[in-house]
Amino acid sequence: METYIWTGRTRDGKKQKGEVIAKSKDEVIATLRKQNILVTSVTTRPKKLNLSIPFLEPKVKDKDIAVFTRQFATMIDAGLPLIQCLDILAKQTEHKVFAAAINDIRQDVESGSTYADALKKHPRIFNDLYVNMVAAGELGGILDTILAKLSKYIEKNIRLKSQIRAALVYPLTIVAVAVIVIVVLLVWVIPIFAKMFTEFGGVLPAPTRIVIAISDFMQRNLLLLVGIAGAIAFACNRYYKTKNGRRNIDRLVLSLPIFGMLMRKIAVAKFTSTLGTLISSGVPILDGLDIVARTAGNKIIEEGLITTRQSISEGKTLAEPLEQTKVFPPMVVQMIAVGETTGALDTMLSKISDFYDDEVDATVAILTSLLEPMLMIFLGVAIGAIVVAMYLPIFKLAGSIG
Repeated sequence: METYIWTGRTRDGKKQKGEVIAKSKDEVIATLRKQNILVTSVTTRPKKLNLSIPFLEPKVKDKDIAVFTRQFATMIDAGLPLIQCLDILAKQTEHKVFAAAINDIRQDVESGSTYADALKKHPRIFNDLYVNMVAAGELGGILDTILAKLSKYIEKNIRLKSQIRAALVYPLTIVAVAVIVIVVLLVWVIPIFAKMFTEFGGVLPAPTRIVIAISDFMQRNLLLLVGIAGAIAFACNRYYKTKNGRRNIDRLVLSLPIFGMLMRKIAVAKFTSTLGTLISSGVPILDGLDIVARTAGNKIIEEGLITTRQSISEGKTLAEPLEQTKVFPPMVVQMIAVGETTGALDTMLSKISDFYDDEVDATVAILTSLLEPMLMIFLGVAIGAIVVAMYLPIFKLAGSIG
């Protein structure tokens, strides 16, 4: 398929021009002739040289996709043609990369592709879950309903991610600030006190000598310490990219005291929400489990879902292999078993997802309330110890003068 630029005249003699996607110039002429347009010229539109580097392009955010999907669902429900919806959305989308992708999708649909096949050409924007749900919607003639479900799912997923960030960003920020303050004190402030104490003479208290020794070490080896920290971070990152490394780290994350419990609840909420949305949209359960496994975000859970999928393909129920993975809580397994028995698995999965969303909220609140005083105590003790160690010789000197 090529894009052709044409000019022509109507029967009334009015000049017209436009673009059309076709296999050949003859097809363009034949198509326009049916519209009573006499073609005067047809040229192939020159292809733009693509100098963009994919990983340097601004990423399309989930929020942009959610807004696009909700607006698309509204327009389809109102009876607007698919191509017209895509044209409107491309023009009003401010994100240049996203707008270009929507235009490409519109052109593919115009040339005869299904909407799902057109989406599949943009995997960096539309994942397997999105494409499969759209395909099911097109097949069942309920695309507007499926798009509405998709927008709700994406918005729910955005909220879940924000909860994870809320649980991680605060403690990491406090620890980072504490490290920066301590490094500044040891590398730049303590040497001033050390020079002053040397001029006074006399024996310094043990805490002061320890702090000055640490300060001297950091001044001499600051670049080495930064290099070691960078090397450790790089090594951990490389190890996590290996199959066994990711499995071991993900298993460790799930086994952590409070944070591990939070990660399990998030995994259950995401699993039940995604699978429930897929099943209610008409996607077969085996395909749904395959998609959910690939988007799990944790190797242990991913392997458990793959094993579950294999067991179901052999004729077992969903609940039985899920229980054997030892990842999902007994309550979740039992509720899924009830959903299978009653034939309302998608409804039951939705209820579990709603329950665990509330559980994630409560756990994040507990985690924040526990970490806040602990981090404040850590920050106060660390900086306070340094300050006290530096003022001990001054107090000693003041006492001797008195």
